[in-house]
Amino acid sequence: MVLITTPVCEFNRAAIDFKLVGVDGKTWTLQECMGSQGLLVMFICNHCPYVKAIRTNLVRDTNALQKLGINSVAIMSNDTKDYPEDSFDNMRAIAEEYHFGFPYLLDETQEIAKAYGAICTPDFFGYNKAFELQYRGRFDATGVQAQQSNLPRELFDAMKQIARTGKGPEQQIASIGCSIKWKQD
Repeated sequence: MVLITTPVCEFNRAAIDFKLVGVDGKTWTLQECMGSQGLLVMFICNHCPYVKAIRTNLVRDTNALQKLGINSVAIMSNDTKDYPEDSFDNMRAIAEEYHFGFPYLLDETQEIAKAYGAICTPDFFGYNKAFELQYRGRFDATGVQAQQSNLPRELFDAMKQIARTGKGPEQQIASIGCSIKWKQD
């Protein structure tokens, strides 16, 4: 496991369009995922301990954000040949087990992760309703420890602010996680 830290937010950078298959069998686009007040694009996977540590609270917060007009979408871009725990069937199983209320999509070619500049799991990109980047930070201070309920909800609070004002917080703490597992050419 290699620990990676994300770059700082490039405020107002346009969201990258995509057309990816979800575990529900549907092909999803950026436009179809957008909520009335914004969109949270999450690069996650099944095997990463940083993702595993936040899964339950991630579902809680994405459900709460949906009520504020912020939809969410999760994209899995890892090499599934070398990381079979991240396979499409296992993605479906995790989405069912944790009751994902958002599309969970496979980026088999890894082109979308590269276009977004995603580098780790989890990697969060928070957009306002104009598809402008306003948040590129961490979920909270959990790390790989068991999810704690008393931590400030950094991602949730940032996305709530975006829903209300269209702007993300000036101060953001970078997300940390496992590197995206790129395919070897």
